Amino acid sequence: MMEAVATIPPFESFYVEHRDVVFGFLARRLGRTAAEDAFQETFLRALRAYGRLEHGLHLRAWLYTIAGRVAIDELRRRPTHADPPEPTHEDGRPAYAELDHLSAGLPPTERAAVVLRYGYDLAYSDIALALGSTEDAARQAASAGVRRLRRKELR
Repeated sequence: MMEAVATIPPFESFYVEHRDVVFGFLARRLGRTAAEDAFQETFLRALRAYGRLEHGLHLRAWLYTIAGRVAIDELRRRPTHADPPEPTHEDGRPAYAELDHLSAGLPPTERAAVVLRYGYDLAYSDIALALGSTEDAARQAASAGVRRLRRKELR
């Protein structure tokens, strides 16, 4: 029995499909200014290795691995006294702080899923990576958290 192998898309379409989420990922970890350089380095590394890929499976995870390593490299280059920038929202508070008063009573997994989804606007696939679960489980945790918050609000 032969397994179907996912084809590798042209690099340009791969780039267009993933550029926004990768930049957001890096900006949350490094701050917007440092993310610009890390973004370029991520896609340069991906381009260099792209021709050696054997199949098109898990390309997004592969790219996140590269971006994560670039972010780690950048953080290691920073002086040890410098703390990584805290991701902020429009009013200057971190996203988790904006939702803290709402999500405080949620179970940890639901709280994390709600904050990552609605505070940081992450895709469920990214939330699943953060929670160490499946995309469906991440979606279910966020949904359960929102339902629990609605029931709390109605009381």
